[in-house]
Amino acid sequence: MKLRPEEITSILRQRIEQYDVETDLAEVGTVLQVGDGIARIYGLENAVAMEMLELENGVVGLAFNLEEDDVGAALFGEWEGISEGSSVRRTGRVASIPVGEALLGRVVDPLGNPLDGRGPIETEHFRPLEFKAPGVVARQPVKEPLQTGIKAIDSMTNVGRGQRELIIGDRSTGKTAILIDTILNQKDTDVHCIYVAIGQKESTVAGIYERLRSAGAMEYTTIVTASASEAAPIKWMAPFAGAAMGEYFLFSGKHALVMYDDLSKHADAYHQLSLLLRRPPGREAFPGDVFYLHSRLLERACKLNDENGGGSLTALPVIETQAGDVSAYIPTNVISITDGQIFLQADLFYSGVRPAVNVGISVSRVGSSAQTKAMKKVAGRLRLDLAQYRELEAFAQFGSDLDRATQQALTRGEKMVATLNQPQYQPWPMEEQVAAIYAGIHGFLDDIPTPQVQRFQDELREHLRAEGSVYQQIRESGDLPDDLAQKLSGEIDKFKNTFNVQTESAVA
Repeated sequence: MKLRPEEITSILRQRIEQYDVETDLAEVGTVLQVGDGIARIYGLENAVAMEMLELENGVVGLAFNLEEDDVGAALFGEWEGISEGSSVRRTGRVASIPVGEALLGRVVDPLGNPLDGRGPIETEHFRPLEFKAPGVVARQPVKEPLQTGIKAIDSMTNVGRGQRELIIGDRSTGKTAILIDTILNQKDTDVHCIYVAIGQKESTVAGIYERLRSAGAMEYTTIVTASASEAAPIKWMAPFAGAAMGEYFLFSGKHALVMYDDLSKHADAYHQLSLLLRRPPGREAFPGDVFYLHSRLLERACKLNDENGGGSLTALPVIETQAGDVSAYIPTNVISITDGQIFLQADLFYSGVRPAVNVGISVSRVGSSAQTKAMKKVAGRLRLDLAQYRELEAFAQFGSDLDRATQQALTRGEKMVATLNQPQYQPWPMEEQVAAIYAGIHGFLDDIPTPQVQRFQDELREHLRAEGSVYQQIRESGDLPDDLAQKLSGEIDKFKNTFNVQTESAVA
């Protein structure tokens, strides 16, 4: 048999041209040390910060520390099965979570996995966990009100769309109650709510879910929970996941409200995570970047300008204080980042003032620019009057000989405190708040016994609802012109006459 070199050459050339090998190039590292949900990994020289890493048994890692010899990673999932020598692969993706309309009505963990037993969440949209906040040029001033439905807040420390308003107070002073009421008040509005529970008991979160579901509020709400039993990395991740979910609506030209309950536990989780990663401790053993942790989170809340779609992301962070100490490290950090704070005082709470807002310390740095004209007119002097009332109340304890003006200020203040008292889970629409505060500041309550102010306001509300036109005009115009104010005064007078008759007959 004769060999033909040209034939062999052509066959070889053809085979080489058609040769196709699928190369799978992956950077693989090795676990050097693992414990407490933290792993040190060798061999991932090109890993980037916040990159997702794949470990064995479906465990996911997040690259935190990029050191000269190894990478420090936080582990998510059943990390107990990971041991020294386990292999780790880079994914080339930074941490991201599912977002979008599909998450409304669901309870999820910070990784986007459903916890409500209602099947998987199907969404095509994902957003990175960490995202650079929009710059100054892309924003516009906060000027639209976001109604909480709580008279004491909407009148004095009002919240605007795109604002960051801190809710701060001791344990069990009604912080979460304000958040739930605010969610309930967004019904029939275009605001989507994300409630982030950090380090809360699972029974507490279940109770909140049931309350919102029974009120029909879960239709526009997502609950993100990292319960008290979860590891520190999951708690650290929770508020960033909530912010990413809110940013989906922000950059779609829609409106979202995200609540972080609470950032004290978040700081504690980050503190634990940092110490396990061998990061040097700073003040009160917190890591040096704990301020940056919260500032980069809260700075993502903003109101975009019209060229960027005009969407808004409003943030209501919560901080728990110890014995009312607002000058501690984490409280002062978050106060300096936010656009105002609502301080809930334990003494007021136990004396029956609900919500227990301390008017002297509470402030909204957006001011009346995020209030309707009607609310501006009736609540303009309310903060000052109530602050003066608190001072006079303390002064009046030392002497009984008070002049007429002081007695009148004390009486008016007492009636206004009773007017602003509000039961939980009963948010008031803006027009009803305006009418109630109007009745107080214009002296209609001065001769009503303080214990009966609440009943007076409730029955006045029913009277004005039946009358209809006053509420409708305030709601539609957002203003309280002089002719409408006169009409409102006439209606309150008309109602007050019947109220007094009822009171006298009841006493008789």
